[in-house]
Amino acid sequence: MLGSWDWGTFVPEHAIHISEPRFDERTISHVSKPSPTLEGVSEEQSEPKAVPTWGVGPYQGDPAKHPDFAKLDPELLANGDTRNVVDQYRYWKMDEIVADLDSKRHPYHVAIENWQHDLNIGSIVRNANAFLAKGVHIVGNKRWNRRGAMVTDRYQHVTHHPTIEDLIEWAKTAGPGDEKLPIIAIDNVPGCKKIEEFELPKECLFLFGQEGPGLSQQALDAADVVLEISQFGTTRSINASAAASITMHTWVLQHVFS
Repeated sequence: MLGSWDWGTFVPEHAIHISEPRFDERTISHVSKPSPTLEGVSEEQSEPKAVPTWGVGPYQGDPAKHPDFAKLDPELLANGDTRNVVDQYRYWKMDEIVADLDSKRHPYHVAIENWQHDLNIGSIVRNANAFLAKGVHIVGNKRWNRRGAMVTDRYQHVTHHPTIEDLIEWAKTAGPGDEKLPIIAIDNVPGCKKIEEFELPKECLFLFGQEGPGLSQQALDAADVVLEISQFGTTRSINASAAASITMHTWVLQHVFS
């Protein structure tokens, strides 16, 4: 059954597992605590070696016997793999990971408006990676804050569209057989429908706005339907990144687990 295997708890047979990163995988800290000097061992000999605080260390054993040996990166095998990836992809070359993900991506896309350099964009890209979106589209400013993406943008196909009109033009032939890809806007505006009661199309484009102003009027006008996420408290809206996560997971519930 899909989803029954937890890659997060799987540890490669020939790896020494170290705790996962808290922030950016490119930041590596090292152990510097001295260990007690054993009797008969000099202080110089007993000094601990610096090791990363997450990921896995150098590969233990003969990597040629690994079933995915051709996909493994020699440098990672020798030095360890501290990237923020599930254990299935430990020691894999980056292009091999992308190719494997491409073979099983879900057929929906995610688009985010970027007129004010919204800090949520990085988190939305990371969520799109977690829920395996086929593509991510940045609309507006080309530059966006990648910090929240936690380097997951390296494993996603990220496309820039300077305007909503450009995104609409792309969507006209982005569906199966060069058909139109339905645009589903997510916003709580008058006349919208509830996402909990809506049957999401298998192939579609989810369109999200910025924190605060939400979707532009051009984006709302371009949508085939506008959906809202039901809320029950006092706040008028939820974080754009949270809305994207809920939307993508709703798609997964409808098309993967039902």
